Formats: sequence, C-alpha cells, structure tokens
Amino acid sequence: MTTQNNRQFLLAKRPVGPATRETFTYQQVPVGEPGAGQILVKNEYLSLDPAMRGWMNEGKSYIPPVGIGEVMRALGVGKVVASNHPGFAVGDYVNGALGVQDYFLGEPKGFYKVDPKLAPLPRYLSALGMTGMTAYFALLDVGAPQGGETVVISGAAGAVGSIAGQIAKLKGCRVVGIAGGAEKCKFLIDELGFDGAIDYKSEDVGAGLKRECPKGVDVYFDNVGGDILDAVLTRLNFKARVVICGAISQYNNKEAVKGPANYLALLVNRARMEGFVVMDYASRFAAAGQEMAGWIAKGQLKSKEDIVEGLETFPETLMKLFSGENFGKLVLKV
Repeated sequence: MTTQNNRQFLLAKRPVGPATRETFTYQQVPVGEPGAGQILVKNEYLSLDPAMRGWMNEGKSYIPPVGIGEVMRALGVGKVVASNHPGFAVGDYVNGALGVQDYFLGEPKGFYKVDPKLAPLPRYLSALGMTGMTAYFALLDVGAPQGGETVVISGAAGAVGSIAGQIAKLKGCRVVGIAGGAEKCKFLIDELGFDGAIDYKSEDVGAGLKRECPKGVDVYFDNVGGDILDAVLTRLNFKARVVICGAISQYNNKEAVKGPANYLALLVNRARMEGFVVMDYASRFAAAGQEMAGWIAKGQLKSKEDIVEGLETFPETLMKLFSGENFGKLVLKV
C-alpha cells in the first residue's frame, strides 16, 4: 500500500470572503499503514456542504476550526482497505469525516457502516446522511409543523431544503419554496410536490410571499439568511417558528454578518427563532434514518444528488454551492 499516493487538499490560510484554490495547498504523500485501533479507507464520495466555509474560520463555533496545514474536513463514504480496528473489517463501507483526500488513515471516530446494496453510496451523503438528518430534525423538532400550516423554505432546491420541504408535505402542510431560477422552481412543484415557489432571481421575494402565502407563514426553514430572512419575517403568523439552519448568503461576507432588521416581528407575533446543529440529535439518527429509508422505498421522498467527478476539482466545485450552480446535494466523486 505504501507505493500508492494520497492526493490531499490542506487548508493553507483562512479566507477573507470566498475560498479559492489559493486557500488550499495540494500535495501528494505516500499512503501509510494503519496502526493500532486505526483503519485505512479508500474514499469514494465526499460531501460538499456550505458548513465547510465556516469550518475554515478561526473562532468559537459548534465544532473546532480546521487547522492551518490540516487536511480540509469533509464527510464522505468509502471502503475499508486495511484495518487494525476490531469494529471494522476490510471490505466494509463506512461513513465518516474522511477529509478531502484519496485515503483516510486514522481512528474511525464517529464512523458507521453503510450498505451499498441497500442504497447508492452518494445517497448516504444526502437523504440517508447528515443532509437528511438535518432536514428531518430541524423541521420536525425545531419547526414542529402541524397539518394545514404554511411552511416556507429558502434554498429549497438545495440538499437540505428539498428534503425538508418533502417532509413538510408528508406532514400535511402547505409548502412554499424559495429558489434561484425557473428550472429549480419548476422542479420544486413538478417533481417534489411543493405547493408554490418563489424565484428570488427574477421576482421580488416580498411580493412572491404575498402571492404564495396569503394566510401568512407558520414555519420558516431558513438556509440563506440576509434579505430573504428579513422578507419572511414580515409575513410571520402568531406563534410562528423560524428555524435557523444556515445562512449561505452571509458566509463569504468580508464585512460583518447582516442581521435581521425586521426581528421585532418575533415580538409582535410571539414567534420564536431557534438555531440548529444536527449533531445535537446524533443519538436519534438511526431511528430517523429508518423512517427516511421507508419514505424513499415507498416513493414518498426523492433525493437528488449533483455529482461532480475528480478530487482535483475540489476548490472550484465547492464554490458552486455559493453561486447557486449546484442542483441538489453536491457530491464529489473522488
């Protein structure tokens, strides 16, 4: 195995504004052998997520930042090719923090096995992975939608938003998605069964909310922050819930993050706004995964993956998330 090379992207500096290829150092190093309690995984697919931009920043967060000179953190799925760990055997497929590289070598902390016979490997990074868990718990536990309520989702054609909207439909809600472009809005309605869509690229979001949500908004699932969050706040109903799942419009700011100017709508409507981090629900992932898999098997939940090939494309592919170029869950095929 030592004759193999491991291509890696390391964090070279903390970016100000968008990450670029210069944010990372690319290197090739020999593949090592696992020591006691370690496994060697050949990475097959990596999950590219907006949260990765936050992991590059110094400062307190829900997870420590990636260190300068460390392999860029990324969740992924791959095959165990060597093992000195009693819980993992050669040939097992695993899901875990594999990093942006060809091979992961180390202790499998937080890793779990997946079965490629039950679902395609990329799906374990979308509906059956952290993406699906995020949509499931953020919507059902924090948003707590009730049948007949109106749920609005920003970034609705993205990985998390598309699944959250479908779950809201399964719970009997009226679901309106905010997305960029006619193709994505058509997909929300025709393919995913959303009740309405607002194209933030071609229309005023406030006007779209008045049209699609004439009775107001009961749950807002926020993936973007910024001006769209402000617009939705003006349409909140009494006791509405705002789920802060992400704020992709703010991640590459060179200035301070733009907070909501219309936050007093929370006071007037006795509404609440709550942040969400998926790892708080780790003890319940297995049960949620079973329910999600059941919905997929019955055709009640669709999962769309946007797969880009080639580890070497990582910096440019990551930035597709912030330009809105990706359509569905962005996955890098190593």
